[in-house]
Amino acid sequence: MTPTDVREALGEHGYLADTGLSTAVFLALDLGRPLLLEGDAGVGKTELAKAIASWTGGELIRLQCYEGIDSSQAVYDWDYARQLLHLRAAEATGETSGRSAESVEAELYDERFLIRRALLRALEPSDRAVPVLLVDEIDRADDEFEAYLLEILSDFQVTVPEIGVFRAERPPVVILTSNRTRDVHDALKRRCLYHWVEHPDFDREVEIVRLRSPEVDKRLARQVAAAVEVMRDLDLYKPPGVAETIDWATALGRLGVRALDDASVSATLGAVLKYREDQQRLQDRGITSLLERVGVRVGDRSA
Repeated sequence: MTPTDVREALGEHGYLADTGLSTAVFLALDLGRPLLLEGDAGVGKTELAKAIASWTGGELIRLQCYEGIDSSQAVYDWDYARQLLHLRAAEATGETSGRSAESVEAELYDERFLIRRALLRALEPSDRAVPVLLVDEIDRADDEFEAYLLEILSDFQVTVPEIGVFRAERPPVVILTSNRTRDVHDALKRRCLYHWVEHPDFDREVEIVRLRSPEVDKRLARQVAAAVEVMRDLDLYKPPGVAETIDWATALGRLGVRALDDASVSATLGAVLKYREDQQRLQDRGITSLLERVGVRVGDRSA
């Protein structure tokens, strides 16, 4: 397998990667290293993990990070309701009679009462291809959780004190994403290969729109990609990502629009710009001005 093979395989599963990204994925798979993807929101980091899972046939296990996440949400927890029901049933049938409290308590912390969260599930043996573990938006998690994750990714094992050590027979493919709302610690970066995911260039974004929304006319796809390219240069609060480009092109196609004009742009801005202030900034600059720049970019003066 080569980086070119990876690029072609991802393309067959709906993801158009550039040379740098396909090389990073190849190395992560070949070396068995986690891959940390940073970049603006909406550039396709999460979609890459989905495409890898679709390509390899491994289960996609997604851990969505957020402030305050801890091991009970990310690794494992105990099914307290089932433990209580088991205890009451044992008492009703007399099974607890004559037994010590320690003996009864030990029975409650049996593996059958263990709730496996994303990180523990990713370490379990499977007859399928190795799972793809997506640790999404690691920058939203606290420093303490990041340190805990570092320990797991170092040895691909988890210790449950009441049961023992769970160790991966075959380490999962690990993709971590960050929108860089804060810097990820150097210790975690050292465990990973790293790639900064850029917004696609114009031609590749047109290809992505055509791939994901094949019903969209080619001329419209080019105009939408050019318009989004212009928007990203307007110092917006939230510049549109690839996902917004696809949404906008799809919305315009469903409305029967064949080419951008003032009316169609104004009516569908909510598909591409998700903040009122950004929409207002574009309108202040002038939609006509936007369309003029689009026409220059695509060589279509009638845009």
